[in-house]
Amino acid sequence: MKKNTLLVLLFTSIIYSQSNDQKMLKNIYTYSLTNSKCYSWLDDLSNKIGSRMSGSVGAEKGVAYIKAQLETLGLDKVYLQEVMVPKWVRGEKETAYFMDNKTKVTIPICALGGSIATSKNGLTAEVIEVHSLKELETLGVEKIKGKIVFYNRPFEAENIDAFTSYGKCVDQRYYGARDASKMGAVGTIVRSMNFRLDDFPHTGAQSYGDLPKEQYIPTAAISTNGAELLSKKLKEYNNLKFYMKLSCQTYDDVLSHNVIGEIKGSEHPEKIMIVGGHLDSWDLADGSHDDGAGVVQSMEVLELFKKLNYKPKNTIRVVLFMNEEFGGRGGKKYEELSKANKENHIFALESDAGGFSPRGFSFECDGANFEKITNWKYLFEPYLIHSFTIGDTGSDIGHLTSAKIVKAGLMPDSQRYFDYHHAANDKFDAVNKRELELGAATMASLMYLFDQYGID
Repeated sequence: MKKNTLLVLLFTSIIYSQSNDQKMLKNIYTYSLTNSKCYSWLDDLSNKIGSRMSGSVGAEKGVAYIKAQLETLGLDKVYLQEVMVPKWVRGEKETAYFMDNKTKVTIPICALGGSIATSKNGLTAEVIEVHSLKELETLGVEKIKGKIVFYNRPFEAENIDAFTSYGKCVDQRYYGARDASKMGAVGTIVRSMNFRLDDFPHTGAQSYGDLPKEQYIPTAAISTNGAELLSKKLKEYNNLKFYMKLSCQTYDDVLSHNVIGEIKGSEHPEKIMIVGGHLDSWDLADGSHDDGAGVVQSMEVLELFKKLNYKPKNTIRVVLFMNEEFGGRGGKKYEELSKANKENHIFALESDAGGFSPRGFSFECDGANFEKITNWKYLFEPYLIHSFTIGDTGSDIGHLTSAKIVKAGLMPDSQRYFDYHHAANDKFDAVNKRELELGAATMASLMYLFDQYGID
């Protein structure tokens, strides 16, 4: 008789918890879709402040704005965390062209982050097209020396997850100049990282690795339309020459900040859960998708908890990282200080894949925790959130280490993300208000569940 009673009580408790969780998620989504501040925050961040390149005036204006907004939410603590960041300036708009018979054909390019400038008169050289770093190596120094290497490997269209295609191409952007320089090239141009054929060159970080400075060569992205045209013309003209002019410059590191807001845990204040995105952007646009969306969605998680009078058991922090795009200094500094302060992080969630409709999450965790997480899927299915996978979660939270921690990355629909990624069209009008709010609610829901049930 006693055994049956215990089973009934256990079953009743489970049903009660499920009912409460469903109700809480319903309240989170309802509030986010009707009263959220995240879209208006993004409007200000994008249209009143604009681009927030690491080390720029815009970045520091972004820091001040976000700190001021967090201070209006009634959090227990809002503060800045100092971090030294690189300062690279693009300079005047880049120019590029080739001659088709006697006609000058202008091509859209933009310098890659960290590139050196060409001479004041620009750079003119023959172009050699390759499709991979491996192909470059097989050609040998004799065919590469004195030329501009044109990396023209397109995104693989067959991949459903756009980030898979990005991952298979981005090495030519990041390491292309380094490897070409070792073989005597005088410059590189790299096909932009996107599916769509358009006239927007997409910038991004590149690295000279351990090359001595005297071996640095100028490197730029070329638009996908430009890449298609150049490839076609190279088949027509064996000795086609390409001209480009870059005016970029690297300065000494400057002081910047991570922005942090905190709600202290009511039961386990020593256990810390963070949610965040990166505050810096590239300089070609205001970075509304990358990563203004992640910044305001992360802020909205704490705003939702305050407005719904939810008192978390664990300490919850929103961390807006500086310099993700160009070195990851903000994430590294946060981890460094976390270790020094002997902090215990049990969960971290990052949004850095755009403000499109949420589809689910990727997780870094062990089997026991992933099994627990998959048991929550039914709670998200009414909101069309179906994908729970093991995979990469985010570059800023990637630095975090604790005795035991679960990490998660919001996974929005990825099909259109690379239309805007690191390009001049990543602006406020590219973000849909409702999709942005759905993402914020989805993040808050996952934070709530981890706060309620912890990690195994």
